[in-house]
Amino acid sequence: MDPDTAPDSWELEEDTEAPSAAAELPTAFAALNVNAKPFVPNPNAPVFVPTFLQASSAEMPASGGPQDPVTYMEVTETVALPVENGSSEADMAAEEETWELKEEPGGGGGSSDQENMASGVGGREKADEEMMEEEEEEMPVPKVVSVPPDAPKKEHVNVVFIGHVDAGKSTIGGQIMYLTGMVEKRTLEKYEREAKEKNRETWYLSWALDTNQEERDKGKTVEVGRAYFETEKKHFTILDAPGHKSFVPNMIGGASQADLAVLVISARKGEFETGFEKGGQTREHAMLAKTAGVKHLIVLVNKMDDPTVNWSLERYEECKEKLVPFLKKVGFNPKKDIYFMPCSGLTGANLKDPGLPFISHLDSLPNFTRTSDGPVRLPIVDKYKDMGTVILGKLESGSISKAQQLTMMPNRHTVEVLTLLSDDVETDDAAPGENLKLRLKGIEEEEILPGFILCSPDNICHSGRTFDAQIVIIEHKSIICPGYNAVLHIHTCIEEVQITALICLVDKKTGEKSKLRPRFVKQEQVCIARLRAAGVICLETFKDFPQMGRFTLRDEGKTIAIGKVLKLVPEKD
Repeated sequence: MDPDTAPDSWELEEDTEAPSAAAELPTAFAALNVNAKPFVPNPNAPVFVPTFLQASSAEMPASGGPQDPVTYMEVTETVALPVENGSSEADMAAEEETWELKEEPGGGGGSSDQENMASGVGGREKADEEMMEEEEEEMPVPKVVSVPPDAPKKEHVNVVFIGHVDAGKSTIGGQIMYLTGMVEKRTLEKYEREAKEKNRETWYLSWALDTNQEERDKGKTVEVGRAYFETEKKHFTILDAPGHKSFVPNMIGGASQADLAVLVISARKGEFETGFEKGGQTREHAMLAKTAGVKHLIVLVNKMDDPTVNWSLERYEECKEKLVPFLKKVGFNPKKDIYFMPCSGLTGANLKDPGLPFISHLDSLPNFTRTSDGPVRLPIVDKYKDMGTVILGKLESGSISKAQQLTMMPNRHTVEVLTLLSDDVETDDAAPGENLKLRLKGIEEEEILPGFILCSPDNICHSGRTFDAQIVIIEHKSIICPGYNAVLHIHTCIEEVQITALICLVDKKTGEKSKLRPRFVKQEQVCIARLRAAGVICLETFKDFPQMGRFTLRDEGKTIAIGKVLKLVPEKD
């Protein structure tokens, strides 16, 4: 029959072929070549394979060196997939590995190839890919790195990404997760496709951290996104703070858990200026990070690949010159605490490649000094119900182990730790600086509020409503008198406070205190005041425990003052 003409009946046509196909199936399966190169959705994209994986696929699982957690991960993950094609699970694992290695030489990993990630996906491939997608993944599951049991515990460092809205914080976070292998390439391709459909193709990297629909539609982070990645020496938790000024309270919560802040600035013409002018978030975030106790600041000058910038040294130096005096004023020491770095979040330039890349700089930072023998202090960031009461927070001091009895302040509930997760990996004990999820026994989820503190029963933290503090008025149009109300942000706690009395003014240069009580304070002045909170809050004096003794006062969406707790005033019955 002539292939160009239509057959008389389509049914007949199909039936003639069907039996023969059925007969061939068993033979086809018997002759199935396990090592055949399986169908790859997108042949143009480079597969993320670190250099040490390019050795030979055979010896990887066998060697017990520090390098193989990654390969292990690849293999173990594939085994769990639904088995199609009738091949055994082991075959599939082998298949996956050989395919990864085969792909490498053609792909030539590099940031430049990211642009053609989505190109070259034919129609048939697209359909296949979508089928696979539906079966496998709804939410991207973060990879859990299997660590050899005898490996020394890496130092935990919490990094908060701060900066003006649209500076590229989430994109840089997503790019780092991709470069360190925490997000699969296929997940990113899926994001890229979805983002293209919404005409937002430059946003796809940020979707690794902005997980809910509202954040993706508007391209703005609202909640503090969390993710983690590991380098050779350290374990990092990324806290991706929102840049929008309406969500500054969330950002303060994120900064209060951080050891290290990365201030992201856009070098694009006009964007740097908007973020840096009065009312821009670059200034406010830097100041809030300092108040939250972040000692070290890395300034990433992002969007250097933008056509208006084009990696111009002049522009980079200009951003630097404007920022340094301000950061100095906030209290960062430009020689020791601040480190500038140009980069591009979208192409990944200067984040991991040779030169002075960002990730290896993070790895080489000196260790933080933390006391694990102090009393337990864990300010609660968030809580939810999940087979019991689960709380999240960063352990500020002391160490926590499974089945330990702790006290929840200020309610004085005795609770027991049922399970302990550090960055979603279950452990038996945790050291200070780790981001933890605890499942507790002996308390209901409704009885906990963010800002409560888990303490060791023999050494509970102080709680109260009235305290004296030294405050610096940063920005306020008129004067502030006793009776002024504001919102207090102290560690993870948010509470309304009233300034009940002004005790004295403090001279900024000499530190001398005025003899007379001031009737009011105004912008740029430093004073000691008595504050009274609407409810009971947990706090410590700055001298005893800095993390729980520093605070910010906010009103009408602006940061008005920063301060430190000098003494706690006992309640008069």
